[in-house]
Amino acid sequence: MKRPVRSRERAASELFAALYPRLAGWCRRLVDDDETAHEIASEAFTRLWARWTAVAEPQGFLFVTAANLVRDHWRKIERERRALRRATVEAAVAPPAEQADPSVRLLVQSLPDRLRVPILLHYYADMPIREVAVLTGRKEGTVKADLHAARELLRAHLRRSLDHTH
Repeated sequence: MKRPVRSRERAASELFAALYPRLAGWCRRLVDDDETAHEIASEAFTRLWARWTAVAEPQGFLFVTAANLVRDHWRKIERERRALRRATVEAAVAPPAEQADPSVRLLVQSLPDRLRVPILLHYYADMPIREVAVLTGRKEGTVKADLHAARELLRAHLRRSLDHTH
C-alpha cells in the first residue's frame, strides 16, 4: 500500500530535521569547507527524495551517498591540483626563446609528452631525478629510462640534421 503524500512529506521533513545537521557536520570534517559540505549533504537528501519509496534505510542511504559525493569531490580536487601543478611546472621550465638553441628547443618540443616533461624538468629546471619522479608520479627508474630514451632520440635527430648540413 502506498503511503499518503502528506505522511511521506512529514516523514521526509522529520528525517531532514533529525539528520541534516549531523550529515552536514560529518561532510564538513571530510571536505574542510562549510559550503561544499552543505552542498554534499543537500545533494544526498535530494537523491534520497528522488528514491524515497524505494529506500528501506534512509539514514544508511544518506551516509553512503554523501561518502560517494565526498570521494568524487576529493577526486575533482586532486585533478585540479595535478593540472595546476603541471601548468605551474610547465610555465616555470619553459626556456626563454633567446637563451635556447631554436633547433634543440624545437626537437625537445617535438618529443612525446612522456619524454618531453622529464627532459624539461631535469635539464631546463635543474630538478633532481627524485623530484621529477614525484612531480610526474613516476618511479625514479622510469624517469631515468625516459631521460635516456629522450636523449637517444635527440641525439639521433641531431646526427641526421648534422649529416644533412655537411
